[in-house]
Amino acid sequence: MSNEPIFQEDVEACLQALRRGGIILYPTDTIWGIGCDATSAAAVQRIYELKQRPANKSMIILLADEKDILQYVADPHPAVFEYLKTVDRPTTVIYAHALHLPDNLVNADGSIAIRIVREPFCRHLLKRFQKPLVSTSANLSGGPSPATFNDVPDAIKRGVDYVVRYRQDDATPAQPSRIVKFTADGQLVVIRS
Repeated sequence: MSNEPIFQEDVEACLQALRRGGIILYPTDTIWGIGCDATSAAAVQRIYELKQRPANKSMIILLADEKDILQYVADPHPAVFEYLKTVDRPTTVIYAHALHLPDNLVNADGSIAIRIVREPFCRHLLKRFQKPLVSTSANLSGGPSPATFNDVPDAIKRGVDYVVRYRQDDATPAQPSRIVKFTADGQLVVIRS
């Protein structure tokens, strides 16, 4: 049996929830995540409340294409774009000078962490939504990150507006992304390998 109908139904249901300011539980290119419209301060606040997470612990955003970075970051170093062409696994890049994102999503120093996703579900959802999505691990603050859907706490499953069905039965343990940033002179700094 093909997952195609579930994939499409999940994308449509996610779009409806996101456009209403809702939050979703969804499979990303790494672990299961909680997401919302990254341009909505109210939706971002709902995620902090659900996770019981301090608002000073910033979250990342997902984008579908490298060119989208230019809408949400002021003057990214050109070395970033060359680097992104070479990555062979999910990689989150921390950028200075976030643009057009709510204050409660941007780090206190003005930075934002962004990952370009290749995973089909996320990529399709992002292209249809035409805005960045917040992505944060589907756990309560301080709890372990869920490697599979079955590891997601019930409180999270009950607290979101929509739970994606696609890939719920995927038992392949997922890993968090690599995290890097670039210095002002274009040097790569690995924060988490």
